Amino acid sequence: MAGCAGFNLKAVVRRLSRLHPMFRHVLTGVFPRAFMAQRLVIHAIALKTAIHLIFCIKSGTFMKLYYSPGACSLSPHIVLREAGLPFDLERVDNKAKKTASGTDFWSVNPKGMVPTLQLDDGQILTEGPAIVQYIADCRPETGLMPAPGTMERYRVLEWLNFVVAEIHKQFTPLFKPDTPEDYKTIAKNNILKAFALLDRHLAGKQYLLGDRFSVADAYLFVVLNWARLHKIDLAEWPNVKAFRERVAARPMVHEAMKAEGLIKPAA
Repeated sequence: MAGCAGFNLKAVVRRLSRLHPMFRHVLTGVFPRAFMAQRLVIHAIALKTAIHLIFCIKSGTFMKLYYSPGACSLSPHIVLREAGLPFDLERVDNKAKKTASGTDFWSVNPKGMVPTLQLDDGQILTEGPAIVQYIADCRPETGLMPAPGTMERYRVLEWLNFVVAEIHKQFTPLFKPDTPEDYKTIAKNNILKAFALLDRHLAGKQYLLGDRFSVADAYLFVVLNWARLHKIDLAEWPNVKAFRERVAARPMVHEAMKAEGLIKPAA
């Protein structure tokens, strides 16, 4: 394809194809049987994303996610891909506080923590639950975050807060070598209690809100992955284990994990 004033159309096609499998079908005009009923919606989302992507390429500005492989920054990484938004990634060395390009990470985020999202206008947004809501609201048609004012949205916020307080922050001391063993035991027991509650809630459900995947599911999936690092076997909670496997099988989750080096590319 020929380039177009200010941007390269090939770059648009390559990025669209990487963002979501549906764009490959839009570009080729060949839709799998499972997508036939949704093809008009897919075309609409693809067109909206393409326009945004062309603007970003012309202006040279993309959202950039600062991440550390497998950390809580994997949650907004997954949501970015599920939303089909154009973005760049920059890895952060959490110990050295340096980015892959050599930038002092403290100068990017004074909190010194991932995830950090640089918006396409240069603003910096921090804190995972805030970031995933912002991303989802950029693409409301995806349903990753229910509409403002609905009870469903408050349910997503409820689960985001539960994951932050009852699971994520309980795992934090387990990663620190200077945490007293007695406190690690308390934190681990709190995690086990949270998993038991989740197992009861997820009985008969695909995701936290039922059949619809949301930003809260992406966050929960990430912290569940930390269980094996601390010898917690999810088999004790079959509904939780099935949920983790279900989310792991989503194409965009797989792509995010592969991009972070958490999954080896197929030979």
